[in-house]
Amino acid sequence: MRRIGSFLVGMFVLVQCSFSAISNNSVAEELHTVFDEFWEYSLEQNPLFATSVGVHRYNDRLPVITTERYNQHKQRLQEYLGRTERISRDELSGQDLISYDFFIQILNERIGEIEFNTYYLPITNRSGFHISFPELPERVPLNTVRDYENYISRLNGFEAYTRQHIEIMREGIRNGFTLPRIVLEGADEAIEPHIVEDPTESLLFRAFESFPEHFSQSERDRLTGEGTEAIAQSVVPGYKLFLDFIREEYIPSARDKIGAPYLPDGQRFYEHRVRRFTTLDLTPEEVHQTGLSEVERIRAEMNEVIDESGFDGSFDEFVEFLRTDPRFYAETPEELMREVAYVCKKMDGELPRLFKTLPRMPYGIREVPEYIAPRTTTAYYSRPAGDGTRAGYYYVNTYDLASRPLYEVEALSLHEAVPGHHLQIALQQEIEGLPAFRRFYGFTAFSEGWALYAERLGLETGFYQDPYSNFGRLTYEMWRALRLVIDTGMHYFDWTRQQAIDFMAKNSALTLHNITTEVDRYIAWPGQALAYKTGEMKIRELRSYAEEKLGDHFDVREFHDTVLLSGSVPLQILENNVFEYIETAMKNITK
Repeated sequence: MRRIGSFLVGMFVLVQCSFSAISNNSVAEELHTVFDEFWEYSLEQNPLFATSVGVHRYNDRLPVITTERYNQHKQRLQEYLGRTERISRDELSGQDLISYDFFIQILNERIGEIEFNTYYLPITNRSGFHISFPELPERVPLNTVRDYENYISRLNGFEAYTRQHIEIMREGIRNGFTLPRIVLEGADEAIEPHIVEDPTESLLFRAFESFPEHFSQSERDRLTGEGTEAIAQSVVPGYKLFLDFIREEYIPSARDKIGAPYLPDGQRFYEHRVRRFTTLDLTPEEVHQTGLSEVERIRAEMNEVIDESGFDGSFDEFVEFLRTDPRFYAETPEELMREVAYVCKKMDGELPRLFKTLPRMPYGIREVPEYIAPRTTTAYYSRPAGDGTRAGYYYVNTYDLASRPLYEVEALSLHEAVPGHHLQIALQQEIEGLPAFRRFYGFTAFSEGWALYAERLGLETGFYQDPYSNFGRLTYEMWRALRLVIDTGMHYFDWTRQQAIDFMAKNSALTLHNITTEVDRYIAWPGQALAYKTGEMKIRELRSYAEEKLGDHFDVREFHDTVLLSGSVPLQILENNVFEYIETAMKNITK
């Protein structure tokens, strides 16, 4: 049985307890009615998301992507916002109060995104429907004949789904909303592999390569035939349409300038993005200056590690040594994956030292699919299915091994797996008693801030024992500090792409391939990169404050429960939770 911190009642209570029990009952009921209606509406609007959280009523459908649908969605969100704001916040407490503030913030963010017409940009250089769709066989249930029929229905819907994306991107062209041309180089390489002459060569055919044992031969034959036809008649034509559109219409019409201010109302849009991704009322200037200060601090620590290593040379020479010495690079994908697995298993054994509450859901390790590996980042995490039928997965990029240094593996793995993304996200999904939207929605500043904070926890558990892996840790922290400077630099201070690349190369040991893919990611996704360091700095600040206030009575396991067991929340709510925890703990000390 897990335990969860209740910060306002001054004691830890069992997670299955009703969090609204200490609120005014009628007000709490009204609030949860809005939550429940919003959740059901959200599932219906996004059937793929519904499937991912374990709700299978819409497993035969794909989302509808049209301007009309987005305008309707905005109106519906405004209705939920109005209903919620009419509920008396003063009569709420405990987790109901947290849910109220969380809900208000997430509604305002989503309304703002629609008002700034971000739906005109449904893809980036590393994400989009065309990249995620081939992963469908791993993301849907395939246990019954009905499951397969639902899957085939989605295959049959792909061409129409593609046409909707094309039309909304055409509207973006007409209204001045496009990606910068520079980040679209090589975009066709993520599309072409899915245009196959033989449908059995499609990644989507994997679902028909093996069936549950209880399927009859006639059922297997029928489903295989229908699936093959759906790939040939819908999936492949959809990808052909999209490839032609990208090559012939979108890239020629894409903008030359990289910064968000070159979008319509772009400066206000970027200021909105800063607030959205940091969850704080910060300006781009403030974020930029914070980044410069962090870069200076971390650079000093990196110089100390170089001195400790005994290397006789400058910072630039040390970085060149790390980028070029063969000892720091795996020779095969298998070698890299073994190193990753070792680090993860080692940390698994250390978790009870740091955490009272651990998720039940396990995680696995996979290689990044070949069709996106050249254009995506070093690694990423895929959350578990909401119904517990699929584990979380840490995806490792084994493309271009010369750009995947082994001295980064410890920090990378602690970030993506445990105690980073998997621990936090799997645990959030398992918290009982919270409204469903709080178990599956969240804020990037919290989730990515936690994962960056988790990298540093390796210092407390026996990692980073040699100067190279410790330099790798600092390189990763520097990477996130550089994002504060580079993202605001390009999207607010009109930096060029090359300025960003040069600044990043000068201050980190990241390989040039990684630097380039990262900078292009920030160009295509304004503001998102600001979340990591902002969130990590807040968590570290709150931990330092708790350690100072509680002294010898500080318990890191209790602190981590406090941080994690309300789920992914805005940073102001996190701060309130930690202050309540400290206040309660101090009262208990003085008893």
